[in-house]
Amino acid sequence: MKRQITPLVLAAWLLPSAALAHPGHVHDQGQFLHGLMHPIGGADHLLAMVALGLLAAQMGGRAVWALPLTFIGAMLAGGAMGAGGMGFPAVEPMILASVVILGVLVAMAARLPMAALLPMVAVFGAAHGWAHGAEGPATGLPLYAAGFALATLALHLAGIGFGRLLSRGLELRVLGGGTALAGFALAVA
Repeated sequence: MKRQITPLVLAAWLLPSAALAHPGHVHDQGQFLHGLMHPIGGADHLLAMVALGLLAAQMGGRAVWALPLTFIGAMLAGGAMGAGGMGFPAVEPMILASVVILGVLVAMAARLPMAALLPMVAVFGAAHGWAHGAEGPATGLPLYAAGFALATLALHLAGIGFGRLLSRGLELRVLGGGTALAGFALAVA
């Protein structure tokens, strides 16, 4: 049975909703739920996190667990930095670069060595985490961080699931290319 991406699914995947400003966050929902919703509220975070899962599935082997765990660990450290008021130069360009670069790696079916890929993923994770932490609540940070870590894991798993469903074929590469294009669109928006 041939698997296809419907135009509606592809449009939903590529449609940037709320680029970098993350509007619409409701701060009275509770810290865990607020953290859970944060990664989903911005197209930049959503695209990068799913793209990382796509890349992990495409690479297979230990990348399936090493890439998401590296990203989440670095994201939590970056979140603590952001919440603590520490600086992170060019955080927004780094977040956009993560969308574009992860999308391009999937589109090219690139096989970078893990020794090069893991540090890059860690920097991307730290940038995303810094943004989460800097935009997070003044109190209840542990619950907020647990929420955004769980949402990030879910997005990585969704990417891994899509990647496995698409069997590392042309459709997966097109999805990666679309992600990279969406990242460019966010950069100029």
